[in-house]
Amino acid sequence: MVSKCANPDCSAPFLYLHQGKLFRMETGTVDANASVLEADPETKKASRHIEFYWLCNDCAAAMTLTYKKGIGVTTKPLARAQGAAS
Repeated sequence: MVSKCANPDCSAPFLYLHQGKLFRMETGTVDANASVLEADPETKKASRHIEFYWLCNDCAAAMTLTYKKGIGVTTKPLARAQGAAS
């Protein structure tokens, strides 16, 4: 369940869907060549895991979220925010 902004430097509480930006991230393996450890043992198919993350209005104006294998969900500055800062 989403309880606060996904930006680790922000503590804004999640209150309403119409504030900020909600992300649906697939964090599991979808590769057909997934290892046995990453696959569902009963179906032998790669597992998928969907999680929801939220950025508050202020953070969503300057960044987005990305998934990096081995690291997890991280923030990434928006291209337009980087250009404006230069």
